[in-house]
Amino acid sequence: MLPKTPAKGMRDFLPKEFAFRQQILATIQKTYESFGFTRIETPAVENIELLTSKQGGDNEKLIFKILKRGDKLDNATDGDLCDLGLRYDLTVPLARFYANNVGQLPTVFKAIQMDNVWRADRPQRGRYRQFVQCDIDIIGEQSNIAEIELITATMQTLQNLGFDNVTVRISDRRLLNALVDSCGFTDEQKPAVFIALDKLDKIGVTGVLSEIEGVAAGKAVQFVDLINRITSAEDPFEKCVEELGEYLPKETEQNLRDILFVTGSLVKNGKVVFDPTLVRGMGYYTGTIYELSVDGLGISVGGGGRYDKMIGRMTGQDVPACGFSIGFERIALLLAEKDEVASTDRGIAVLVDKNLDAKQTLDVLEACRYARNGINVTLLKKIKNFGFQIKQLREQGYKTIYEYKFGGFNKID
Repeated sequence: MLPKTPAKGMRDFLPKEFAFRQQILATIQKTYESFGFTRIETPAVENIELLTSKQGGDNEKLIFKILKRGDKLDNATDGDLCDLGLRYDLTVPLARFYANNVGQLPTVFKAIQMDNVWRADRPQRGRYRQFVQCDIDIIGEQSNIAEIELITATMQTLQNLGFDNVTVRISDRRLLNALVDSCGFTDEQKPAVFIALDKLDKIGVTGVLSEIEGVAAGKAVQFVDLINRITSAEDPFEKCVEELGEYLPKETEQNLRDILFVTGSLVKNGKVVFDPTLVRGMGYYTGTIYELSVDGLGISVGGGGRYDKMIGRMTGQDVPACGFSIGFERIALLLAEKDEVASTDRGIAVLVDKNLDAKQTLDVLEACRYARNGINVTLLKKIKNFGFQIKQLREQGYKTIYEYKFGGFNKID
């Protein structure tokens, strides 16, 4: 027997589930469009050189690679069996898209992407091998108006979906560098320190101390004490500025100060906070970084940041770029559990006897065609268990049901 279940980490969606997801996506797209973003689409498959270009961090370890085809596979040498792969995020393909189409795009380009990505990850609750990401990006805007628009658009989207307990944590990769520089870490030690700090919520202070001590003996306690002094202060941002002094560039300080002030004043369905422990794993971030969570959930539901160097690796000229991604699957899971997305009216169902003659069939089809002017109409033969059929149609969302009988239409209440 052939398998009837999806591949591990993949899912089927029944009509009701699919309609539920489409309704959420429609709300997300409509909100993004209200901020001036426009939707694009890139291929699911990209060249393997792009996907393994050291821009995707640990995600590059999770690529679904595609074997070469036909005689190309026969003649491939060891380590050269793949030339394509499924995209693992939407940011790297967007950079390629922009580099390829820059002449046809506006100077400041505001993009929406809502598509599937694939990662060979271990499936768990809210995490799958094929899943939808909802991204907005602004390319060509150097000022922090880009970060402010991305954050406010995303928070408004969550508000329109019914979330009023959202937190955005904000930091900056340049501030992280200032933190480790002030404690005397070398450039070679920095990546390991960032990785350890990024796991603070999972391994705790003791775990972070142990990991940092393993790569930089004698510096771990000083670093963790610095983080504790900042995070426990009444105003963590001002304490961070005070502690770092000249290590923190004035431009970075002012940039963060402005973003925190403006977004904190605009957001009505949650809060915007400074968090010096925020790292974001992607190596391509060059400035502001942020992460989105829903209070009480305990996991991130979105994040992003500025990546001003990515496009330059394809064109030779750096272009300012900034993005924010919503983890759609976790949002959909939360909404399904809350059951807060309203059911939709599927339209009209028309039920007919199985023994219609040609004239009656024509009459019914003409009536259905007339009614389809802006309304969905489904035509079905009546089954023996008529009551059960009506119940199923109600469950599918058909609020108006007609029975064609004796040459006329009778509405079923």
